[in-house]
Amino acid sequence: MTGNRPRNGLLIVGSSQAGVQLAVSLRALGFTDPVTLLGDEDHRPYQRPALSKEFLQDKITKESLIFRSEDYWREHDIDVVKGEFIEKVHTDPDGSGTAHSVSGRTFAFDRLALTVGARARRLALPGADLDGVLYLRTADDALELKARTPQAQRVVVIGGGFIGIEAAASLHTLGKDVTLVEYADRLVARAVGEQTSAFLADHHRSRGIDIRLGTGVEAIVGDDGRVTGVDIGTEVIAADIVLVGIGVIPNTDLAEQLGLDVDNGFVVDRFATASDGHTLAVGDCANLPNPIPGAPDGARVRFESVNHAIEQAKVAAYAARGRQAEYAGIPWFWSNQGDLKLQIAGLSTDHDQVVDRSPADPTKHSVLYYRQGRLIAADCVNVPLDFMMVKQALGAQISLPADQVADPTVPLKPLLTAALEGEHA
Repeated sequence: MTGNRPRNGLLIVGSSQAGVQLAVSLRALGFTDPVTLLGDEDHRPYQRPALSKEFLQDKITKESLIFRSEDYWREHDIDVVKGEFIEKVHTDPDGSGTAHSVSGRTFAFDRLALTVGARARRLALPGADLDGVLYLRTADDALELKARTPQAQRVVVIGGGFIGIEAAASLHTLGKDVTLVEYADRLVARAVGEQTSAFLADHHRSRGIDIRLGTGVEAIVGDDGRVTGVDIGTEVIAADIVLVGIGVIPNTDLAEQLGLDVDNGFVVDRFATASDGHTLAVGDCANLPNPIPGAPDGARVRFESVNHAIEQAKVAAYAARGRQAEYAGIPWFWSNQGDLKLQIAGLSTDHDQVVDRSPADPTKHSVLYYRQGRLIAADCVNVPLDFMMVKQALGAQISLPADQVADPTVPLKPLLTAALEGEHA
């Protein structure tokens, strides 16, 4: 910015985990220009992961989901705006511009950051608009589900991804009769290996959740406008609530309007910068070069995880300060499903070897993935030490020897230590 033009600073559209972290990181890096954090929901910025777990089970309150106090935002001079949906953005060649909200407000900026996340994929079937067909993506979704749960006994969850399983486990814990219907032949197929999928399915079935794999849905059926069941072709499964969790779609409307490159999210470089060289894009909406060491050249990935949102937001904050810091962390994920805590380190995509080191305890599971002899990922359920060791190994670009990790009685830490010492010998 030059001349005497007022400093409008950075406008962050999207008060998600990524947006919050970007604002916080900017102030930590000494960014003194105005920062506006703008969300389209009528809630202060909040954490989403607990919506399908602790919040649904009534273990925590809505207030405890809030990221930061009003005092924090005020003390750090961050303007938090609620309930404004940006429908149009105009930018100048230098990256400055103006955002226009549906309500008619305008927000001028020197630089724009889009942390607009993703939206729940909607069910496109007969009966999908019946009362009682619900989703679980936002705080309002969770509040509605919580309000309806006491009056419901039979719940059908459509979708066997993280949200579907977590919600199914939570609702079962609350005493509901839960049936989970998944079109694929295994659970969480995009994120974990076949053995982990089988472990999760066996465990949740043993706890009483009716899991139907390889099962499509033909229609949602109802009576007098209210859902009564799910038609899977061979039968109608009775339901008082149908919860749909069939994935998300990145919110790219503004990117397309701005003429930015889009391919399953905003296409950004290693520094979270979009194709115009100015706009920053962070979190679920961003498609970035795969940051995992050893990833194939040109490989790109779009992560849907809290850890990624935090780490990429830090990269974007450096970019906003005119510095280049590459995404350095190893992607990791977690999912709490009743009495199971699934932790994933790295990405198991394109693995060619699996080493199962699961303990004899039926509530524990641990598998490591290799590609061309190199450790690339692990799925760990209730085995936090294995997760931590693999995460450290990946971060240090060290591969634990596959022929030595299969015995679950052999801890990974000595193997990691030996590998690190060998690396530095």
